[in-house]
Amino acid sequence: MLTRPRTVAFDVVETLMALEPLRSRFAEAGLAPELVERWFDRLLRDGMALSLAGDYADFPAVAASALRTLSRGRMSDAGVAHVLAGFGELPAHPDVEPAMRTLADAGISMVCLSNGTAETTNAFLERTGLAHHVDQVISVADVRSWKPPVHVYEHALDQLGRAPQEVALVAVHAFDCHGAKRAGLTTGWAGRLEGHYAEVFAPADIVGDDLVEVAQQIAAIAQEER
Repeated sequence: MLTRPRTVAFDVVETLMALEPLRSRFAEAGLAPELVERWFDRLLRDGMALSLAGDYADFPAVAASALRTLSRGRMSDAGVAHVLAGFGELPAHPDVEPAMRTLADAGISMVCLSNGTAETTNAFLERTGLAHHVDQVISVADVRSWKPPVHVYEHALDQLGRAPQEVALVAVHAFDCHGAKRAGLTTGWAGRLEGHYAEVFAPADIVGDDLVEVAQQIAAIAQEER
């Protein structure tokens, strides 16, 4: 039986922020546009690998390194900077604003928990008109570890002053939901990106095709318990 989450913590990159527009910058920097997904997978892997080894590098550094590796060392510093500058223009996915509005209408507060920097996340929220929905941005930089180790989510709970059962983590990444579940949070997974929830991870509590479906299910829990 799910209990009412008082706060939803959203993952950011690809959950809220769309990477699709980076394809044109890849092409301009000499990389095939279809490599965006491979690059994003590599940067996530490398960030996690550093965390597993007890080390840390921030999102921009890992993203730049992944670009250079993907180009076999041929991408210039200017090309790397050109691609990463695209983060300052990325839009929100179409399902983000209606999902946030659904949660706000249900009286559920929202924060962001991102592998990215707080500065980039705050700029994204302001640019896309979502900032008024989000009370706080929490970056993994605070604990120098990429998601999904349990202590990252525990840090978020400390920042929020909430118990695990009072917070739901919503993401399009099954690994993120797995880590949050292990920390005791309620988890919501939207299938928009991955299309299939990997069986090796702990099942998400709530599953929807997109963020709107996930938000509607979370809001329904709140309405039932009033």
